[in-house]
This record gives sequence, C-alpha cells and structure tokens, in this order.
Amino acid sequence: MKPRIRSGTLLSALAAVILFSVGTAVGAEGDEKAVREAAAQFYSALNAMFTGALEPMKKVWSHAEDVTYMGPGGGFRVGWSEVLQDWEKQAAMKLGGKVEAVDMRLTVGHDLAITQNYEKGENKGKDGKTLTVLIRATNVFRKEKGAWKMISHHTDLLQHVQN
Repeated sequence: MKPRIRSGTLLSALAAVILFSVGTAVGAEGDEKAVREAAAQFYSALNAMFTGALEPMKKVWSHAEDVTYMGPGGGFRVGWSEVLQDWEKQAAMKLGGKVEAVDMRLTVGHDLAITQNYEKGENKGKDGKTLTVLIRATNVFRKEKGAWKMISHHTDLLQHVQN
C-alpha cells in the first residue's frame, strides 16, 4: 500500500513554507540598503588598498577566525590573520587604478548576505602599463553587532597579482 499524504498536512506544510518565505523576504528588504552600502565600502576600501592604504579594508572585514579569502592572487586563506596578511602583500604592491562592482546581484537573509558581480577596472603593472581587470566575484557578509561585515571574498585569478 502506498502512503497517502492528507490534503490538510500538505496545505499546512505549504502554508509554513509561504509564511517563512514571506517573512524572510520582508526582513531582508530592510537590510538590502545596508548590505549594498557594505559592498560599496568594500570596493572603496579595495581602491584605497591599490594606493597602499590598508585601514579601510580592515574596517570592512570581520576579524573572526572563520573568514575566508580566495582572491585574484590565488590561494585559500582562512581566519582573519591569514586574510590580513594577503591584503598587506597586495597593499605593498601599490597596483594603482580603480576597480568597481558591475551587474551586482544581491541575496539578503537575516544575518547573512551574498553579493555576486563582476569586478571591472584597471591596475598598473610593475612596468607601469595599464592592465585590464574583468573578473567574477562573490562576497559574503554577516551581520555582527548590527553592522554588515565581510566574511568571504572569492574571485577569478589575475595573472598580474598571482603569488
């Protein structure tokens, strides 16, 4: 005999899914602006880092041990101390130029948010020549003490910054 799902049980499950989804969407709408601002602050910090300034990057990141970084130079960094070391190396390169987020897609939950976009712009090579940047990026933010902090950044590789 096949088990039968009663229509009442099915409707109750469907209602729970709908209520959860609506509740999540409504809650997420309130944070969407804040996540977009956190993403804008990250890209501002990235451009400051191209000049050698690292303090803005330190402000946008969570300093927790579960943060991760897989940037254009390769490797997989875990924990704030490893991530910071990578940013310090990149800041010392003083790549110059500017990169911006293009075609950003945003998903916001209660305490986590994801942005996916292209990073488009230019850096300068060691020889001073302009190098095009056009890579994909995924950023993950977590709400910590009411502020959205970056906990993960993952991009395609770029030959001019690979380790």
